[in-house]
Amino acid sequence: MADTTAERHTLERLSEEYRTEVPDDLRAARSFDWYLDALYDDPRVARNAHQRVADMFDHYGTHYDEERGVVEYALAAEDPLHDGENVFYGREVHEAIHEFVNKVKSGARGLGPEKRIKLLLGPVGSGKSHFDYLVRRYFEAYTREDAGRMYTFRWVDLCSVIDDQDPDDDVVRSPMNQDPLVLLPKAQRQAVIDDLNERLDAPYTLRNDQHPDPASEFYLNELLAHYDDDLERVLDEHVEVVRLVADENRRECIETFEPKDKKNQDETELTGDVNYAKLAVYGESDPRAFDYAGAFCNANRGLFSGEELLKLQREFLYDFLHASQESTIKPKNNPRIDIDQVIVGRTNMPEYREKTGDEKMEAFNDRTKRIDYPYVLEYESEARIYEKMLANADVPNVHVEPHALEMAGLFGVLTRLEEPTDETVTLVEKAKAYNGELEDEEIDRRKLREDAAESADIGEGMDGISARFVGDEIAEAIMDATHRDRSHLSPLSVFDHFEANLGGHGSVAADDLDRYERLLDRVREEYRERAIEDVRHALAYDVDELRRQGEKYMDHVMAYIDDDTVDDELTGRESEPDETFLRAVEEQLDVPSDRKDDFRQEVSNWVSRRAREGRGFDPQENDRLRRALERKLWEDKKHNINFSALVSATDLDDEDRSAWVDALVDRGYSEDGAAEVLEYAGAAVARSEIEDGGD
Repeated sequence: MADTTAERHTLERLSEEYRTEVPDDLRAARSFDWYLDALYDDPRVARNAHQRVADMFDHYGTHYDEERGVVEYALAAEDPLHDGENVFYGREVHEAIHEFVNKVKSGARGLGPEKRIKLLLGPVGSGKSHFDYLVRRYFEAYTREDAGRMYTFRWVDLCSVIDDQDPDDDVVRSPMNQDPLVLLPKAQRQAVIDDLNERLDAPYTLRNDQHPDPASEFYLNELLAHYDDDLERVLDEHVEVVRLVADENRRECIETFEPKDKKNQDETELTGDVNYAKLAVYGESDPRAFDYAGAFCNANRGLFSGEELLKLQREFLYDFLHASQESTIKPKNNPRIDIDQVIVGRTNMPEYREKTGDEKMEAFNDRTKRIDYPYVLEYESEARIYEKMLANADVPNVHVEPHALEMAGLFGVLTRLEEPTDETVTLVEKAKAYNGELEDEEIDRRKLREDAAESADIGEGMDGISARFVGDEIAEAIMDATHRDRSHLSPLSVFDHFEANLGGHGSVAADDLDRYERLLDRVREEYRERAIEDVRHALAYDVDELRRQGEKYMDHVMAYIDDDTVDDELTGRESEPDETFLRAVEEQLDVPSDRKDDFRQEVSNWVSRRAREGRGFDPQENDRLRRALERKLWEDKKHNINFSALVSATDLDDEDRSAWVDALVDRGYSEDGAAEVLEYAGAAVARSEIEDGGD
C-alpha cells in the first residue's frame, strides 16, 4: 500500500492555509489618525458602495469578445474564485450582466442610478438569482483583499464619561458599520475629501455627506460636551478604527431579503426595531435602545438583495422609495438614517406585469432601473450549461453521445426565440445565426434582433422553456438509461423524455404545448441531418486528406486575394489559382458565385487572426470550412463505398461496419452509440446515394 502520509491535511497545514486567507489587520485596532494616513496613502479606501462594487467587477478582469460584440466580466465568464463552477454562458446573458455593471458604474459617478433599485427581470430559471448570489460572494472576497478594503469604527471606554451607560455597552461597534469619516464635522470632512480627490486616480469623485447614525451621534455629542468640543481628544481616546469585511452569514454589509406571507410582513424587518432588552436601561426615546438589525441597516456599505421583490405588498414597498431616492430609512420613533448600499431586486415576469399595470405603484416603478435578464439564445452556450451540470454531479457510467446536449439546447432556444419576420428565414436558421454558424452576409443577425425586440412583449428570450426543465429531463434520461442497462445517452432518448413530460410540467402552459411539440419535430429533423453528416464523415473521412485539402484551399484563396500565382502540385510550375477547386469546396456550403469573394475574405481574415494569436492553420477549427471540406471529401469518395452493406448488414463483425463504427468512435461516439446512429442514419444515407446512382 502506498504511503499517503505526505498527502494528508494536518491541522497545522489547514491552520496555515486559513491564516493566509485572513486580512492581516482583521483584528487590529487603529487610531483615527492612522485612518487618515491610510486614506491619503490610498484614497479608494473611502469609496462608497457603488464605487466599491463597480471596481470589484474590473478588479477580477474584463474581456471584450470581438466576435460577439459584448463585454464579459471574468467574475461571471470565468469565475476564478471557484474554479469556474459558476460560469455564465450566452451573449444575451453577458449583455444583461454588462448592463447591470454599467448601472452600478453610473451610480459610482453620481449620474443617477445610485438612487435607483437595480431590478433584475427575467423568466424563471434564467440565472438571475445565481448571478446575484455570485456578486455577493465576490463582494465578500473583494473586501478581504487589499484592493477592496474598508473600515468602520467602535466606541470605547464610554462608561468613564457617560454616567448612565450600561457596563455591557462600554465598547460599542458602529451599528451601521459607517465609514469613520462620518465622525468629522462636515466642513472638516469635506476638506479631507477634497484632498483625497486630488490624489485619486479613478473615473469617479469621492463623496460622503452622511450623518452618523443616531446612536453614534448621541455618543459623539456626549463626548464632545464632556471634553469641551475637543474633537481630537474624543477621537483619540474613544474611537478605534477596525477593518470591515463583508459577510452575508454574519449580516455585515450584505443582506438578502425574502417576502413573507402578507400577515407577517413588517417594516421593522427592513428598518430595525426597538431593542427591548435595552428599553428598561435607557428608556424608549433613547437612541441606544434601538436595534439596528433591519435589512437596510445590515446591508449598509455593501449590497442589499431583494428576492422576488415585487411579491411584497404595495405598502411594504414604500420603504424602498426613500431608501433608493434619498439613501435614507425612517424607523419608528427615529430620525431618518443615512444608508449607503447597492439595492438589487429580482423578480419574475408575472409579478412585474402586475406591478407595472398598477397606477398606485408609479412612484416605486419610477425608482427602478430594469435590467432584462433573458434565457440563453445560443444553443451551444446552452449546451455548456448542461455540460457543467453533468460535470458537477455524480453521473453514472453513461456515455453522452454527440449532439445530445446541443440538440437539447437547440430545443430550449427555439422555444425562446421570436419567429423571424423575414419569411425567407426559418426559426432553426435564426438559431444557427445566433449561434454563429451563419455569417451576417447570409443572415443579418442585427436585423433579426431588432425585429425580435419590436415584436416581443418585453424582450426576446424572456419566455420559453427554462434550462432547469431541460436539465431535469436530461438527468431523467440518464437515470432511465442506467435502469435499462444502457451504456449511452442518445439525442433520441432525450427527445423522447421531452415529448413524454412537456404536457405534465407546471411551467409549460397548455397554449404553448402544440407549438413546443412542433419545435421538437424540427429539432428531430435537424438531428437527423447531423447524424447523416456524421455517418458520411465516418464513411469517407481522412484527417490527413482534410488537412491537405484545407491547406490547398487556403493557398489558392490567398493567391486569389493577392492576385498572385501558386505552384502546381504536379509540375511545380507557377499557375493561376484553381477556380474549379475553390468553387467545388464553396458549393458544399451553397456559397453563390457572387458571394465567393466575401467567403474567401472571411476565411482569410480568420487565418490572419489566428496567426496574430500565435496559432497555426487547422481547418477543423473553422466550422464552416471544415464542413465544406468534409462534404467535398464525401463527394470525392462516396463512389467507392458499398452502400448495400450499409442498408442490410446488422452484424458488427462485418469488416466494413466495424471500420465505420471505429470512425464514429473517433468522432466521440461510444460503440453502442455508433451502432445506433449507423442504424438510424446509415440506411438514409445509403438509400439516398443508391437512388442517385451512387452504388
